[in-house]
Parts: sequence; structure tokens; C-alpha cells
Amino acid sequence: MQGTNSTVTVDERPVEFTADDGVRLRGMWFEPARGQMTPSTAVVIVCGAGIPARFYYGLARYLVVRGAAVLTFDYRGIGTSRVGSLRRMASGMDDWAVYDIGAALVVAGSAYPGLPLSAVAHSVGTLMIGAAPGAGRLSRSVFLGAHTGYWRDYHAKWRWLLFLVWHTFMPAVTWIAGFFPGRMFRLGEDLPRQVALDWAGRLQPSLVRTQADAHRFGPHLHRYAEFRAETLALSISDDAFAPPKAAERLLAMFPNLVAVRETVTPASLGHRRLGHFGFLRKGPGKYIWPRIAEWLFKDVSATS
Repeated sequence: MQGTNSTVTVDERPVEFTADDGVRLRGMWFEPARGQMTPSTAVVIVCGAGIPARFYYGLARYLVVRGAAVLTFDYRGIGTSRVGSLRRMASGMDDWAVYDIGAALVVAGSAYPGLPLSAVAHSVGTLMIGAAPGAGRLSRSVFLGAHTGYWRDYHAKWRWLLFLVWHTFMPAVTWIAGFFPGRMFRLGEDLPRQVALDWAGRLQPSLVRTQADAHRFGPHLHRYAEFRAETLALSISDDAFAPPKAAERLLAMFPNLVAVRETVTPASLGHRRLGHFGFLRKGPGKYIWPRIAEWLFKDVSATS
């Protein structure tokens, strides 16, 4: 396993690409400076819902220093990919999965066709990546805080509070405003209407409950069986959204996936709390990020 090379300079360059339905997306490439290191793997970071890609930049830089080329991107309507009024955007989580994640995988694979393609998915990004075209070609993946958004899988301590916020308050505000103004309430990014309603509607464990669900999600469910990447699923014990039990439901959706599961506790890292974003913060990251890199670079040798 390679160690961190502190002499590597990380080049960061904005990128724009087009999804199959014509929507333009924006992201950022993180790569070793020319001539310093040849990447040994290409990694796509798949964000959680309503979490801008910039939250993952620290992790991206760390992985580059370890020998990766890393692509981050924002879903349509989020962060740098937000264009125009969200009230006019009809896209839901199925579009994020099929079009946006699918396009990012194509961009990364095309940029580095000779390298293994891997992914780091966070939060409900672990659900959406299973429906993405091209995810079946991933060689390795890391799932951080895996969950499906089903409310009964929330941590018991915060379950009813989260239910009120995300499954009562959010849909009510969304119907009134035409989108969910998360920034106004300090509840993450603003969300397109259908994305917010998809999240709020996770009142039953099944993804397909109605004819509309079958029409939107049904054609893409077969891809979960095609996902065979060697996967490390990391959970945090005090994660309100995605405690370890939530990962069980998510992983059960991938019938041909054998995942290594590990749980991190705040005490094990010398912290009082970690929560859902503990994977992304630099403090806990100095312990968690090496484990992510170890998994992604297992059996892969980078050349300097």
C-alpha cells in the first residue's frame, strides 16, 4: 500500500459535460500536476442529496496525493450545476442517478481509459449509483453512510425529529414554494421539487409503490444486479441519517455485491461526535481517508 506523497501538487480544473438528456453539468477534476505522478486509478465521487461537491474537495485532494485522478460533480439544480429557476426543473432522483451519475462515469472512464474506474459514494448517493448506467464496470467502490432514505432506518434517537423535518415539513414547504428552499432553513442546498418529494416520500421500504414509481424507477432496477464492484461500506455509529442498520437495507438492494462492512465510533477517533458528515471533515478524515485510500488502491500500484 502506498503512502501519502506530500510532494505531489494537486491540479484542480473545472469541467463541464453534458448528460444524455442534454443537461449541462459542472464539476472539478483533481489530478497530480503534470510530470509528478501518473495516476493509478480514476475515482468519481458521488455526492449525497443536496450536498454540493465542494464538501468533498478535501477527500478528493487526499486521494490525488495517494495516486488517483478524481472527478467531483454537482447534480443538476445543485451547486455549480444550478442554472435558472428550480421551480421550472422537473427532474427527480431518477434523473440524478441515470443521467448525472451516468454521465460522470462516462467522463471519468473516457479521460482515463486505461485505468481502473472506482467510485466513492456518500449518503443517498449510495442508492442512486446502483441505478446509474455504467456503474457495472466499476472495479472498486466505497460507500460512506449508506442508506436508502427510508425514515424507519434513521437513528432511533433522532428518528421522529428527522421524520417531522424531512417527511412532513419539507414536502409541505415544497408544495407551497415549488422547490425546497433548504438554504433558507439551513437544511442544506435548495432542492428541485421532485427531488425533495422523492426524499419526503420514502415512507415505505420499497422503491416502487405506485404505477408512477414503476414507470420512473422500474426500468433501472436491473442495474443493481449488475453492480459487482469490490465494496467497502463504512458507517458511523452516531450518524442520524445512516446508522449501521440503514446500510443493511441499502446493501440488500445489490444482489451480487459482497461488501466488507465496517463501523466507526466517535470514541475510536477521539471525538465526541462524528455524525453524517464525519467522513468529510478534515479532523476525522485523517483516520477515515487512509482507510478509503487503502481500499481503492488495494492491488493497485501507482508509478511516480
